[in-house]
Amino acid sequence: MKIRIRFRKYGIMKFIGHLDIMRYFQKAIRRADIDICYSSGFSPHMIMSFASPLGVGLTSDGEYLDIEIGNELSSASAVQRLNHVMAEGVEVLSFRKIPEEKSSNAMSLVAAADYEVRFRDSFAIPEGLENDWNSFLSQDSISIVKKTKKGERELDLKPLIYQAELRREPDESFCIFLRLSSGSADNVKPELVLEAFAAFAGFSIPEFALLIHRKDLYANTGSAEQPCFVSLEDLGEEF
Repeated sequence: MKIRIRFRKYGIMKFIGHLDIMRYFQKAIRRADIDICYSSGFSPHMIMSFASPLGVGLTSDGEYLDIEIGNELSSASAVQRLNHVMAEGVEVLSFRKIPEEKSSNAMSLVAAADYEVRFRDSFAIPEGLENDWNSFLSQDSISIVKKTKKGERELDLKPLIYQAELRREPDESFCIFLRLSSGSADNVKPELVLEAFAAFAGFSIPEFALLIHRKDLYANTGSAEQPCFVSLEDLGEEF
């Protein structure tokens, strides 16, 4: 049976890298006595696939892990078992069966991601931020130079920003909500959008001035021209 686990990562665990999170879950699954399936061959390993690695220093409510299990313990029981062995900073939110017709692994499905970006208290927010933000988004194109493993390439961010809002919170601070293209094709990080905005508005963002929180990951059940984003969690079902 194919299972999709949704978990959140917060607190001190945001400084733990992706490879260590993989090892952490391997140990947690064994301790929780989850009947996970193993690959065949001379060196069997847990059948496990993460949706999209989270950068070090980021927190999240929408991390996903796909596994295969051999027995049908209930979703509620599995969540309880896993959270019983979790360290502070990681919490399992759901444990859902993936129907056969939706059995593509989470990594291949990711098409978009939601983020909330806030500024640290030590950062002096420039005057006219709201006006500059609206002007920035109203451009016909937002051209940037993106560094890749193969070098640099020019990229238009405009069509890859599906949603962007500057929200004023009750304490008068700002929160920027972004829904961005994600996945293997055009993976846009929120830092890239904020760097482009700062360059447009004529200010600089110091290192570590941003607090970035990933809210969720989405599959596109529509088309490239008319996307329909569905949470990876909603592709599974409780059992």
